[in-house]
Amino acid sequence: MPPPLRFAANISWLFQDVPDLPGRISAAARAGFPAVEVAWPYAADLGGMKAALKENNMELVLMNTPAGDATAGELGLGALPGRQDEFRAGLQQAVTWARELDCTRIHIMAGRVPAGMDRASIEKEMEETFIENLRYAANMLHEAGIVGLIEPINCRISEPLYFLNTPQQGASILQKVGRPNVKMQMDLFHWQIMDGNLTENIKTYFPSIGHVQVAQVPHRNEPDSPGELNFMYLYELLQELGYQGYIGCEYRPRGDTAAGLGWMKTYRRKYGGQDTAV
Repeated sequence: MPPPLRFAANISWLFQDVPDLPGRISAAARAGFPAVEVAWPYAADLGGMKAALKENNMELVLMNTPAGDATAGELGLGALPGRQDEFRAGLQQAVTWARELDCTRIHIMAGRVPAGMDRASIEKEMEETFIENLRYAANMLHEAGIVGLIEPINCRISEPLYFLNTPQQGASILQKVGRPNVKMQMDLFHWQIMDGNLTENIKTYFPSIGHVQVAQVPHRNEPDSPGELNFMYLYELLQELGYQGYIGCEYRPRGDTAAGLGWMKTYRRKYGGQDTAV
């Protein structure tokens, strides 16, 4: 039997009753997670996060590049023409934090279509910019021993203006980038909304998948909440394909995070796996 999957708590979404990221790392450890991921840690205390990871014997498996000017509605700079210098500065910041926290994956955020612009009129230029920035990132990340990730985010519910929307678009860009340390981040929530056909898409794009995230469709709650996806089947498929990374839990808890982890206990009862709950 293939080895059981491992789960990482996304502490930007889970344990919202704990006010700071170091505290959420500890809460995730108490709930039985062996690892965490985070969107943007940059406003947190770096030393506090480092200490919390060490004290709880936890891994940080994923973080994002900076969003840019969030007050202006930005969600990454990777595909924004004319912003290459800002992108590179943000990438350097992400790499510095990742090295300090022993994080080996960075999600390189593409960003939204600029306000007032029509997607069709700027799409080619945005793709060319994204490819340029990803090649630059691949070189920097290679030196640091870090894998870069790009994530298709659905434009039907979550992010209407986000540049990168589908696994097909992501695979095309990765082929043009042509660097082995830049891969695809597969959030099953987004992939189901944009394209469905998950079994075949997972099999087709599995060689380029560098990280997986889960949330139920359509409300982005726990994997065992009412919705469209049969996660036990999807977990089994990933095991059969030999997925070795973490499954990032990037969902919106319906109530208390720890009380909603029955899905993880059900999986571990069936397949085993690390359980560090205290």
